[in-house]
Amino acid sequence: MNSFGFVRCAVAVPQLTVADCDFNARKILELIEYAENQQVELLVFPELSITAYTCADLFFQQKLREDAEQSLLLLLEKTKKFSLIFIVGMPIYYQNALYNVAAICQSGNILGFVPKTHLPNYQEFAEKRWFASGINLSGFYNIANTNSVVINRHVIFESTKFSFGIEFCEDLWTHKPSSAQLSMNGADIICNLSASNELVGKHLYRRFFVEQQSVRCSAGYIYASAGMGESTTDFVFSGAGFIVESGITLAETERFSLDSQIIISEIDVERLRTERIKNSNFNSLISKENYQKIYFENKKLEVNNLYRKISPYPFIPSKEDINAFCDEIFSIQTAGLCKRWQHTNCQTLIVGVSGGLDSTLALLVAVNAADKLGYDRKRVVGITMPGFGTTNRTYLNAISLMTALGITQLKISIKASVLRHFKDIGQNPENHDVTYENAQARERTQILMDIANQKNGLVVGTGDLSELALGWTTYNGDHMSMYAVNCSVPKTLVRYLIEWAAMQADKNSAKILKDILFTPVSPELLPTDNKNKISQVTEDVIGPYELHDFFLYYFVRHGFTPNKILFLAKIAFNDIYSEDIIKKWLKIFLKRFFQNQFKRSCLPDGPKIGSISLSPRGNWRMPSDAVSFRFDN
Repeated sequence: MNSFGFVRCAVAVPQLTVADCDFNARKILELIEYAENQQVELLVFPELSITAYTCADLFFQQKLREDAEQSLLLLLEKTKKFSLIFIVGMPIYYQNALYNVAAICQSGNILGFVPKTHLPNYQEFAEKRWFASGINLSGFYNIANTNSVVINRHVIFESTKFSFGIEFCEDLWTHKPSSAQLSMNGADIICNLSASNELVGKHLYRRFFVEQQSVRCSAGYIYASAGMGESTTDFVFSGAGFIVESGITLAETERFSLDSQIIISEIDVERLRTERIKNSNFNSLISKENYQKIYFENKKLEVNNLYRKISPYPFIPSKEDINAFCDEIFSIQTAGLCKRWQHTNCQTLIVGVSGGLDSTLALLVAVNAADKLGYDRKRVVGITMPGFGTTNRTYLNAISLMTALGITQLKISIKASVLRHFKDIGQNPENHDVTYENAQARERTQILMDIANQKNGLVVGTGDLSELALGWTTYNGDHMSMYAVNCSVPKTLVRYLIEWAAMQADKNSAKILKDILFTPVSPELLPTDNKNKISQVTEDVIGPYELHDFFLYYFVRHGFTPNKILFLAKIAFNDIYSEDIIKKWLKIFLKRFFQNQFKRSCLPDGPKIGSISLSPRGNWRMPSDAVSFRFDN
């Protein structure tokens, strides 16, 4: 079974008792056993988790250090048959000093010790009273009944699947975190053993630091902080823990829990490595320090499902953020169009209004641009161009929306001119082939361009990102405009933007926008049925846009293989589409995406609004004659 680059990781915060290593080891072992049963590959415990962080001057006691070593040996003995890697914190005496270290363990062996480098010694922290910095430490530590073990802060643990490095609590708060150099030297995942006490407001600040550092490092970040069992003599620890992937928090512990807890999620190493490849500056400041590589065996993870959630709508943010998100997108579109309108010194904006989703969004942006610039809305010219497939519903919605917005309206039927064109080229009007359809699209574009000439106008493009990905646009028809405001907005997001606009609109406009939202997506190029209903539903022909947007996101943004995209789609759309249906439309997506690059190679200007654009100038550069990837799953 392919793991698709996912590494199953966990943060464990055990119940503990200060200075009772035997009790602590038993609680740690319970969590290790649970994690092993859940096929966890990498498990991180808090700083000094075997002894507790708050032992203070008890760290000077030989008995405590001996107990810590015996507890570690017990854990090794009990986990000989386990394949996961677990990382625990403990003190060790080495070369006349005491060090706060992480012990990295697998299958009854210690892979290495990593000492803490930055020791906080301010306000409530006094670590230099007990511990020495491991900044220059490099050697081997002999622990009872084991071979000599590497002790070095410049260590990266590596396997054929993933690699990881260690940093400690204070490292994250310094101006030069260890994780920066660890990641540039190959660590995919950073494990942070921490003991961060709670103060009012500190939690959000701490999580922000973890998320931001994972973004800077294009890394997975596993953060495990000391819990409620620590001494409360002077301060409280909450057991804060996060599993983060490049700025996205995948799982988070419940703070202030009195019980042991564990959180599990998967970090996508393939995604992280793609981000690093794309970032031309990622290795620009790599240090000259040598990092020792310690190799370990992969756990054979059989991925049938994931702990992490896979949203079926990757372009859509959480509900909590949707209003601010839509407002920002609308502002970017508007700002781009305002600049172009001012620069060209055109008198008007020309928008083809069909009563569909895309032209509605483009029209709303055009009207907003006029308002922002202080122009009369009459300078926005909306043109509805009914043809052979136009329904009463879309036509009336187009007229009603233009009236509600107070813009200039033109109604120009294309039927007569297209029939004359059919006669000129010898096209039978009863033959509803691609020529029949595309002739209408090109006639509409010709009208828009010519009216723009008459009215000193700029034609605003309406086509969206999803249509560009699939090539669902008539070359030199709706493919062309003078500024394409929707070119980076996928269809699923267009819907959310119009729904958001409806919430801001007056009652009449909101009613129109909501009806547009519930109208089936169609180019309306084929004749209507006998009830004047849409006979050409786009998603019946090329597949559901929600699937295609999902495929597009993971194919372009993260460079995933078709098999991995299929795997993720099966999880995301588990209750909606069968595997066979997903596979069918994924094959169509790949075929159309490669076949239609030539259309994307000559796109009009338009603003990039998110992480994906298919403009050859803004984001995507691809040969037009590349062969489609094979997908025979």
